[in-house]
Amino acid sequence: MQHILQLPLAADAANVHDQIMMTGVEVLSDEQLAYRVQAGDAEAFGTLVERYEAKLLRYGRKFLSRKEDIEDIVQDVFVSAFTNIKSFDATRRFSPWIFRIAHNAFVNGLRGRSRNPLTMIDFDTLLSHHVEEVPADFEREQLEMRELIDRGLEALPAKSREILVLFYLEEFSYQEIADILRVPMGTVGVRLKRAREALQAVYKDMQIEYGT
Repeated sequence: MQHILQLPLAADAANVHDQIMMTGVEVLSDEQLAYRVQAGDAEAFGTLVERYEAKLLRYGRKFLSRKEDIEDIVQDVFVSAFTNIKSFDATRRFSPWIFRIAHNAFVNGLRGRSRNPLTMIDFDTLLSHHVEEVPADFEREQLEMRELIDRGLEALPAKSREILVLFYLEEFSYQEIADILRVPMGTVGVRLKRAREALQAVYKDMQIEYGT
């Protein structure tokens, strides 16, 4: 389990700072690496790039098809993250923060390549309702859904692809997805339900039994 940086109130702050700055980057958490970048260690950002490049490329494939476009946007995401690293709160998880930057970048890239890729009225938000977090015993469902997503994802619209990837592949919580997409948490539940239904419809059209 990844440890989020815990910043002390006063006297121990200097000791924590020195410890993080002196520790090898390979054993630091993402949040600790971001803290080092904020403190002026630009080389630590290279480790973050190594950790997130493949994830963001995979994420980008849910929006765009051309490899060159995806790679260009991922590079822009890293430039934006580095430029705005001071705005990152190192006491929170780093991954939702950079995925939020990536979401904005890929949505903008998608809009630039389509007349109307995303509806301007978010009916999922209008229909959102209070949802509880998924219980801890959903691991089997996750494994099954990952296989289904890998097999049928390309046939889904971008919004459905994204929510499935964030929840089942990147394993973000409802609240983290809500932060990334800037929507109410209830909207996450609505979109996830609709994405599952869309995936089921894809498999029905492909004459493949859903859940096998």
